[in-house]
Amino acid sequence: MTDAVVPAGEPLSQVERVVDVFIAPSKTFTDILRSTNWLLPFLIMVVFMVGAAFAIDKKVGFDAVAEQQIAKMPAQAERMEQLPPADRAVQMHARAVGTRYVTYVFFIFVLAIVAIEALVLWGSFNFGLGAQTKYGQVFAVIMFAGMPRLFVSSLTMILLYAGVGIDNFDLNNPVGTNIGYFIQDHPALKVAGSFFDVFGLWSLALLIIGMAIISRKSIGQAATVILGWWILVLLLSTGFTAAFS
Repeated sequence: MTDAVVPAGEPLSQVERVVDVFIAPSKTFTDILRSTNWLLPFLIMVVFMVGAAFAIDKKVGFDAVAEQQIAKMPAQAERMEQLPPADRAVQMHARAVGTRYVTYVFFIFVLAIVAIEALVLWGSFNFGLGAQTKYGQVFAVIMFAGMPRLFVSSLTMILLYAGVGIDNFDLNNPVGTNIGYFIQDHPALKVAGSFFDVFGLWSLALLIIGMAIISRKSIGQAATVILGWWILVLLLSTGFTAAFS
C-alpha cells in the first residue's frame, strides 16, 4: 500500500481547524504538520467538561452520584453495607467530595492521559512503522481527534437540565450513546460495551486518519497500530473490572 498523500493548502486558523475536524478532517490533520497548536480544542474541552460537572452537581448531586457508583459495583457495595452506619456515612461523604473535585478538574487528567497515549503512539509509529513523527504532532492529533467526545458532555448537560436520567445517573456512562449504557448487572460487560460508543468510534476513526497523515503511512497501517492498542485497552479494562467489581 502507498503512503498517505499529504496535500498542500493554505494555513488554517484555529477556528477553521476545529470546524474542519468535523467536516474535512484531512485538512485539520495536514495543518498539524505546519503547527501543533492544540490550545483551542483544549479550551473548548474545559468549557464542556466543567459545564457538564456543574449540571451533575446541581441536578443530581455528588452524594447521589457516589451512592449510584457504589450500587453498580456489587463487591464494593457489599463491603460498604457491612460497615456501621456512621462509618459508612463518613466514607460515602468522603467519596462524594472526592468525586466532585475530580469531576470538575477532570480535564487535567485528560491531558495526562493524552500525554501517555501520544507517547505510546509516537513510539509505535516511529519504531514499529519507521515513521518520523514528532511527539507534539501526535499530541495535537489526539486532541483534535477527541473532539467528537465532547458531544457526550453536551448531551449530558441537555438531558440533565431537561430532567432526564437524574434518578439513575451513571457518571462513568452518562448518556446512551454506547452499548454498555444498556447493560445492567454485568460490570465487565458494561465496560466492554462502553468502548462501542458512537462518538468514541468517531474519534477513533479521526485518530486513524490523523496518524496516517502525519506519519505519511497508509490508512491500513495506521488502523492496524491504533486498533491493536484499542483492543488491548478494551481487554485490560474488561478484565480489571471483572476481577475487582
